[in-house]
Amino acid sequence: MKIVDIRATTVAVPLEAPLRHSNGAHWGRFVRTIVEVEADNGLVGLGEMGGGGESAEGAFRALVPYLKGHDPFQLEALRFKIANPTASLYNNRTQLLAAIEFACLDLVGQHLEVPVHDLLGGRIRDAVPFASYLFFRYAADGHPEIRTPEQLVEHTARLKEAHGFTVHKLKGGVFPPDHELECYRALAEAFPGDRLRYDPNAVLSVAEGLRFGRAIEGLNNDYLEDPVWGLEGMRTVREQVRVPLATNTVVVNFEQLASNVLRRSADVILLDTTFWGGIRPCVKAAGVCETFQLGVAVHSSGELGIQLATMLHLGAVLPNLTYSADAHYHQLRDDVIEGGRMAYSEGAIPVPSGPGLGVRLDPDRVTRYAELYRELGGYPYDRDPGRPGWYATVPNERFADPGVEVDLGMEITQ
Repeated sequence: MKIVDIRATTVAVPLEAPLRHSNGAHWGRFVRTIVEVEADNGLVGLGEMGGGGESAEGAFRALVPYLKGHDPFQLEALRFKIANPTASLYNNRTQLLAAIEFACLDLVGQHLEVPVHDLLGGRIRDAVPFASYLFFRYAADGHPEIRTPEQLVEHTARLKEAHGFTVHKLKGGVFPPDHELECYRALAEAFPGDRLRYDPNAVLSVAEGLRFGRAIEGLNNDYLEDPVWGLEGMRTVREQVRVPLATNTVVVNFEQLASNVLRRSADVILLDTTFWGGIRPCVKAAGVCETFQLGVAVHSSGELGIQLATMLHLGAVLPNLTYSADAHYHQLRDDVIEGGRMAYSEGAIPVPSGPGLGVRLDPDRVTRYAELYRELGGYPYDRDPGRPGWYATVPNERFADPGVEVDLGMEITQ
């Protein structure tokens, strides 16, 4: 089996509403590049990549001369063809590698007529549990804003009723820490039997990270995720706060994982199938974490159904996955795969059992959302449409005002 072509299509799939985060916002849609890797036996493997609101079509087209004639089974050779570690100092191809790896595993699984999780050692769970990823957001198309503790609790209750979540993750770093602490405590009071996690995307100062961490020590926390930036900042907070620390920002490769093993800064590593360069590196990293008794979770980077399938296959095979996975998925209005969005059941999503990744593209949906991308274009992930001229610093001191309601006047076309 040899690769004969690589096609890339950028789509914009609408969210319920624009989601705010510490560095900017998702502007009412996820912009994702869908990758189709065609083999000489007629099979097509699927991959997917984000890009902070921007297309990566050109980057994938540029890989065709590298990979035409490559055998999808040769995954280690693929790694060095695309993301040689010294060459990658100049071309930063890790996320491109991930999308191509997804597609090659999909091809191999289809060729052998087995699901990807069988290629990774076999599944040990049939479904992967997820947390209700909670965002402060602007209002859009009848979906209300989320800015106050009351609005956040009401939104969480709706998600819990609809999908069965028992773990709730609050994406913070938008408003001043005291306001977000009030929101977090409101969640703990409203859902006393559920577990919580808080992630301000590393924009708090060490002093604020310590203050926030100490203030939540008595709550039912899973962990405090990236309260501050950097391994040294994380270590300072970890040594003085009695809440496990997690990261998806400062341990995203094996060098950083080794540093964290030698001088522990984080207790839980959130493995991202894109950030780490594919599913297989995440499995390898989970093995290191198992050896050194580090916790493991699965990170979400704003996925559609193709990357979600990679997360499910990863979650299916990890014996040390003791935390619910993250997913933005319930914030989406639709998907590009056949059947539309996958369904949650009791807070979990079943692992696909079909050959390869177990998902296929819906051509009509791809056409519709490719057209929407051409209509709307990309957007800057690190800017906030409700705060013109603002940009985040690390640590950040210029937080949004929680007392001000902002009407973007935005309609999200579906």
